[in-house]
Amino acid sequence: MKSPVERIMVYIDGTEQSITAAQYAICCARYFEARFLAVYVIDTRALNELRKARIFLEDEEISYEHDLESDAVRYLNYVRQLASAKGVGVETMNLKGTIHQEISKAVKEQNIDLLFIGELSRIRSRRDEFYDETERAMRTAGCTVVIVKDEEQVLRLYEALS
Repeated sequence: MKSPVERIMVYIDGTEQSITAAQYAICCARYFEARFLAVYVIDTRALNELRKARIFLEDEEISYEHDLESDAVRYLNYVRQLASAKGVGVETMNLKGTIHQEISKAVKEQNIDLLFIGELSRIRSRRDEFYDETERAMRTAGCTVVIVKDEEQVLRLYEALS
């Protein structure tokens, strides 16, 4: 019988919650023997808005974007180490653009069955809800989305994986 889950993707944004989501996704990828993809998106829309608001000059924007690219590489390498430690192969993608659009596009292009996202931050207002890119990604992804909570339980599952 064919596995119901063949392709898993985790969205990494540099938060502890996204690392917890990665650990859980690794457990599920191993269980389902699924292809595992980790994605980091550099939010160029936010960078452009900071420049338009004159918070950044163009040179500062380029420097900041370079710092974000370094962060992406560092976090994706960390997920690669976590997966390797559990015998799970991982592909990584470092994308640029509007977060929810890039995630939705990757889900479609990679034929993802399950998207894992770290626990969402508390929404304080309707405005926050509108601008929370991870929330928008959850709502627009064309596949089942798993919001990973309970860091302690996930860590126990991850550590128990031999």
